[in-house]
Amino acid sequence: MAKRTAIILLYCPDRPGIISDVTNFITVNQGNIIYLDQYVDRVENIFFMRIEWQLEKFAIPEEKIEDYFNTLYGQKYQMHFRLYFSDQKPRMAIFVSKMSHCLYDLLARYSAGEWDVEVPLIISNHEDMRPVAQKFGIPYFCLPITKDNKAKQEEIEMQLLRDNGITFIVLARYMQVISEEMIAHYRHKIINIHHSFLPAFIGAKPYHAAFERGVKIIGATAHYITTELDAGPIIEQDVVRVTHKDTIETLINKGKDLEKIVLSRAVQKHIERKILTFKNKTVIFN
Repeated sequence: MAKRTAIILLYCPDRPGIISDVTNFITVNQGNIIYLDQYVDRVENIFFMRIEWQLEKFAIPEEKIEDYFNTLYGQKYQMHFRLYFSDQKPRMAIFVSKMSHCLYDLLARYSAGEWDVEVPLIISNHEDMRPVAQKFGIPYFCLPITKDNKAKQEEIEMQLLRDNGITFIVLARYMQVISEEMIAHYRHKIINIHHSFLPAFIGAKPYHAAFERGVKIIGATAHYITTELDAGPIIEQDVVRVTHKDTIETLINKGKDLEKIVLSRAVQKHIERKILTFKNKTVIFN
């Protein structure tokens, strides 16, 4: 069984001594560092770091680590940091509408044990995906949304998220705009997936428009959502080539395959606590 670890993700203005102080904090207190990655944005002069260490012999009680670290180094270096423990599994809510490809992929990876995560519930605005949820034994909540009941239904959604201790949300082709309140509550914790034709091919039929335009590549983008639609920090992207032989149907199928892969990569990085956001960009640690 893997030993329990602590993880700190941090960023701050770059200056000498940060790595030395952070690693010294761990080693002096008998922690065994098992992961360290860092990056300096030389344009912004910002230092980014992810460090993980074993807690087996660590001298500081885990409930005091955050306070000690902040007092000793957080304030000194003007750090923004988050502390995680390996045995505290992220709790993921999945939002879905009528398309099943991303939902099936997420649930297959979850039930196969690929991800160290819990999935307490699935929320939808349609009944279509209930049989999928039932196959995997996950509670399914259908909350149809209209312009007249949207605010009330989102209150119910927020209560469900609170009741189930949800730490992040994945929009598996959920075709509703998320409220500013939910975005603020789950800042940089709501992952969306969409085709990468935006903003060129907007609307309900982007692959039809791309087919008419004769594109040679199609792509997918996974990102954290913000109040500016489809403009949040990008986590993962990929493309696949297409040719004149492709039909609208093959474009759609290739797009679905790519969406599944790109979304799963983004979700995995989030679960592993390997993403830092700064302004409207992400730093993704290996």
